[in-house]
Amino acid sequence: MSLVFITGATDGLGFLAAELLVSRGHRVVLHARNSAREADARRRLPAAEAVLTGDLSSIDQTCGIAEQVNRIGRFDAVIHNAGTDYRAPRRIETQDGLSRHFAVNTLGPYILTALIQRPKRLVYLSSSMHRGANADFSDVQWKRRSWNSSAAYAETKLHDLLLAFAVARYWPDVFSNAVDPGWVPTRMGGPHAPDDLDEGCRTQVWLAVSGDAAACVSGKYFHHMRQQPPDPIACDESRQDQLMEICSRLSGISLN
Repeated sequence: MSLVFITGATDGLGFLAAELLVSRGHRVVLHARNSAREADARRRLPAAEAVLTGDLSSIDQTCGIAEQVNRIGRFDAVIHNAGTDYRAPRRIETQDGLSRHFAVNTLGPYILTALIQRPKRLVYLSSSMHRGANADFSDVQWKRRSWNSSAAYAETKLHDLLLAFAVARYWPDVFSNAVDPGWVPTRMGGPHAPDDLDEGCRTQVWLAVSGDAAACVSGKYFHHMRQQPPDPIACDESRQDQLMEICSRLSGISLN
């Protein structure tokens, strides 16, 4: 039995992963953005160990989530599932002066990785949209460029791969991997998304708890339980290190 924490777990792929883990006898702690979502998650999955709250767009609240996790104890796995909608019509700036896309999709997972007691496994949700994304870090906040929600989202999904692969290098005792769940019909994906919703949550669950040799690896990118070649930029160690430096500077938190 494993203890697993899942961000953005009140609906969509995060909730489905939680349900699947509970059905297999694992202990699961959910994350909700606010108290209303927390209450809904408790109602829908009463078998969850706990539901922790906090908005990943806020650095302070993200640090608070990490504190809540650490009060429970050391987890076997953390699934970084939470993400913003790629269809946002305009750039939204957080109270910390950051692009909401970057704050939630990139900086949030970085801060939680840095502050949560080191688990045995880390799983980061990326996307096939990372391929061809702009890897120029000179304007990660989209302050100079004309807003393009899809491009901004794709960049953060590349960031998630860079983060997963950097952690795999820095922490050789942890399995750190990234997943493309496919384009599935969640609230974010939309009702006409072509991929299978049930299949979309299985890879992250498998990587979080399975003893299969194929799942006990690190620094890999998966789609439907099979390794896939990522965009080569994701494997560039200098880009990985540069993103870690940017996240450390913006958050004031080092990943040791």
